[in-house]
Amino acid sequence: MAKRKKITSENDPQPAGRLGQFGSAIAQICEEKGISKEKVVEAIESALAAAYKKDYGRRGQHIRAEFNEVTGGADFYLVKEVVDETTRIFETEESAQKTSSIEGDKENKAEAKKKDGEKSKEVEKVEEEEEIRIPHYNSERDLTLEEAKKIKPDAKVGDIIETKLESKSDYGRVAAQTAKQVIIQKIREAERDAMYDEYKQKEGEAVSGIIQRIEGRNIFVDLGKSTGVLFPSEQVENEKYRIGQRLKVYVMKVEADPKGPGIILSRSHPVLVQKLFEIEVPEIFAGTVEIKSMAREAGFRTKVAVASNEEGVDPIGSCVGQKGTRVQAVIDELGGEKIDIIEWSDDVAKFISNALSPAKVLNVKVNEAKKEARVSVPADQLSLAIGKQGQNVRLAAKLTGWKIDVVAGGEKKEEGEKESEEIKEEKTEADGKEAKKEKKEKAKKNSDSGEKEEKSEEKE
Repeated sequence: MAKRKKITSENDPQPAGRLGQFGSAIAQICEEKGISKEKVVEAIESALAAAYKKDYGRRGQHIRAEFNEVTGGADFYLVKEVVDETTRIFETEESAQKTSSIEGDKENKAEAKKKDGEKSKEVEKVEEEEEIRIPHYNSERDLTLEEAKKIKPDAKVGDIIETKLESKSDYGRVAAQTAKQVIIQKIREAERDAMYDEYKQKEGEAVSGIIQRIEGRNIFVDLGKSTGVLFPSEQVENEKYRIGQRLKVYVMKVEADPKGPGIILSRSHPVLVQKLFEIEVPEIFAGTVEIKSMAREAGFRTKVAVASNEEGVDPIGSCVGQKGTRVQAVIDELGGEKIDIIEWSDDVAKFISNALSPAKVLNVKVNEAKKEARVSVPADQLSLAIGKQGQNVRLAAKLTGWKIDVVAGGEKKEEGEKESEEIKEEKTEADGKEAKKEKKEKAKKNSDSGEKEEKSEEKE
């Protein structure tokens, strides 16, 4: 026969140090797991109720334990619900025959429809009836209204009546093991719920973590109490990750999962830059300087439009910091990604002109109906305004929300200069032809005069 473990009841004398140890054990669990004391006590009560039912209860019973923190003992109650014909099916010979015939009809209809390969409306109705089927009466967990009124005169249907059970102190090995498993399971559930609630509040924030492991292209980041995953789509292309590396990540989404909270992280999200600026720039955190708009191509370049909510505060200077220390800290965290900080303006033309920095803009023509803008820049600034592979103008379009067409403002002058040069060349060519004609005429005159002189000499 299995040995029974003695659990100290509230009636037994307690050693003075025992209560302190029990209380300190609960406090230690709460601190380590990050869960409330109520959750731990609830787990203990569930474990005691499971152990009591295993050794002294019957199948179908609902037993509740009430733990006494002072004495370390527990009271046990049998919980029953007051029911009637509307909430429970009372078994009789006729009802048993009906239920058996209904089940037989269900099986026959289901088999017939399985052969056809489709469900009929009748089978669907039967399934719906099965879903909303009223449970059968069980004397272990239910009380009729007549029986309940004997215990509680003002009882009504739906009331819960608890009957105190005899307290026990000896439990078998199986019951003790059951209690242990229940406590472990309940504490794990409470720990998962606490972690989910904690990280759910951090959703949309930037947190610091250490790369724990790399599985394929997925990177798992240790965030302290839990682990988040950085999928390939949320990674930066030109960044290299290694185990043990500390980095800032953006908490995109937190999902409930049986194994723990599923935390999806990101390094390429534009809001990560905003959160890093909030950490580095006190004016942004306080709301004095506001980030109005942002456009990012992760790993390459980011444009940030800022505006001041107070007079006398330079929004760009606040973000850049003394000798560029603030913006450099953000750049270092992003692995050297370039950041352009520009000033927000309500004037669309001015805002678009600022967005194309560092290029200088000569003129901006805005078409509000089509939300398009034609920007003229100096010819030598055209490549700078467009950027490498069109990156600068593309980010400016994302930042402003306008379609931007960049043209060189010196094109007309160049055309005029070309025309004047062509006219000059034509004039020089014409002058050359006239000079040649004059030379030929002079040569002819000279030759004619020479011939006349020769003839006169011959005559003489």
